[in-house]
Amino acid sequence: MTDHEAMAALYKRLEKVVVPEAWEGMAADITAIRALKKEKNAVVLAHNYMTPEVYFGVADVTGDSLALAREAAAMQVDVIVCAGVHFMAETAKLMNPSRIVLAPDLQAGCSLADCITPQDVRALRTKYPDLPIITYVNTSAAVKAECDICCTSGNAKKIVESLGVPEVVMVPDEYLAQNVARQTSVTIIPWHGHCEVHEQYAPQEIAALRRAHQGITIIAHPECPPDVVAQADFSGSTVNMSDWVAAHHPRHVMLLTERSMSDNAAVDHPAIDFVRPRLSCPYMKLITLASIRRALETMTYSIEIEEAIAAPARRAVERMVAVK
Repeated sequence: MTDHEAMAALYKRLEKVVVPEAWEGMAADITAIRALKKEKNAVVLAHNYMTPEVYFGVADVTGDSLALAREAAAMQVDVIVCAGVHFMAETAKLMNPSRIVLAPDLQAGCSLADCITPQDVRALRTKYPDLPIITYVNTSAAVKAECDICCTSGNAKKIVESLGVPEVVMVPDEYLAQNVARQTSVTIIPWHGHCEVHEQYAPQEIAALRRAHQGITIIAHPECPPDVVAQADFSGSTVNMSDWVAAHHPRHVMLLTERSMSDNAAVDHPAIDFVRPRLSCPYMKLITLASIRRALETMTYSIEIEEAIAAPARRAVERMVAVK
């Protein structure tokens, strides 16, 4: 298949979520990135919140932040480009210390990760000296280094219960902690951080959706407020959401999370009517085909983590991975 034929086939798949007038420039970037990946022995890891042209056009691995890093660790490559926000690139570097890990845009941060600092964790350690501190992966490596173990939105309950203690501290997402606390007998002391996208969803919005779309299925990310999760039909991580949709094939569905995930799911499930959410993550949207191409052309921006931080941060991630 020629490059032109490959691009035509790709656009046929994406035509419902990518406007025609933008495609020519996208196709040029996709072709260039594919060639650069071969030249540099590189892979692109794309989070579920990437736009469809990135997600389907250049990604070698897709998924949530931890899945991306774990998959990359098993690959025989020299360069990893993280199509996601900064903490994801750091996590990829923690799990792939000998490889070059590139972040296409250093401004692609995370409002949730910014909610807590290493100093905050040390203060919590002083206040609760006998309690383990669990950190959501949506944190900097420096914060991970101060914590005992990591968790994802998909495995948080399992991690909490694996510690075998009656009480834990969980940072930084207050709503994730509260939603997990409803599922376990372990007492969870939360931090007060929130995702600026997920915190905007409200119960009134769910009620309005059900009135406007008869029989709609509502799926909420656990970073949403607890009163939103309580009214949803299902709640789970981005991977859990994808798996649920694939298994149940709802006729109408809305994913209460970042908008691009619905676009990507609509490409994978064209027979399902996805009612698009209104919210996008401004940080995720900084990662584009152009920035990925530039990263590979210039080998910027390379993620480096001081070993004094990397070693304990890696240990917190590895402790999570070891929980079965």
